[in-house]
Amino acid sequence: MVVSLGLAAACTKRDAGLDPAVVFDPYEQTNRKTHQFNLAVDRSLVRPAGKGYVSIVPKPVQQGVSNFSSNLSLPGTIVNTVLQGRIGEAGQNTLRFALNTTLGIGGVFDPSSEFKLYGAKADFGETLSVWGIGEGAYVELPLIGPATERDAVGRVVDLFTNPLTYMVQSPEKYYGTGASVAARLGDRGTFGDMIDSVLYESADSYAQARTLYLQNRRFELGQAAPEAELDPFDLNTEGF
Repeated sequence: MVVSLGLAAACTKRDAGLDPAVVFDPYEQTNRKTHQFNLAVDRSLVRPAGKGYVSIVPKPVQQGVSNFSSNLSLPGTIVNTVLQGRIGEAGQNTLRFALNTTLGIGGVFDPSSEFKLYGAKADFGETLSVWGIGEGAYVELPLIGPATERDAVGRVVDLFTNPLTYMVQSPEKYYGTGASVAARLGDRGTFGDMIDSVLYESADSYAQARTLYLQNRRFELGQAAPEAELDPFDLNTEGF
């Protein structure tokens, strides 16, 4: 945790006179190279796999996989809601996890929603924001996609703050990773046309993806007006 905070504190600082609304992208040249790599991976692997997944796998199975993945991420979310002082939401997420894990057969089904018990989202990048850490520079990560330096640190920490990482033995501990990958492929297939319009039909797909990510992320963190949210399904917060 201390190392993470040190990394976050070392996020590249923007010039004091730079307008906060201006995109801070000092690594643009490197980011664009990474973007081209990500596009190549998407074009050759992710996009066809996503199309195949949604066309072959029955919808109920897709939903079950998505539910299972979301349920396994809840313990990490609970940790972050506690770190942010959102105790009520931490309790709600805990109850949701307990119900879905038991009545929902490991989270494949979502009985909590039937009881109007919805989950509250949280991640360590958001936790750092709540603690006053600046977002730093914009970066594009290989295979992951758009991020900021703060969110990049947050994603690394999130890998270790989920208690299930330590409580579940191999090979079961990797089920969540497999379900998460499958869920992301499902999203890529389901929203394929919209994602393609950004990645392959934009005059500058890098700039378009960067704008969408930053505006959506700032909206999620309460740092932008509601009208700033451009992408209805949170494009690229988990990669292409």
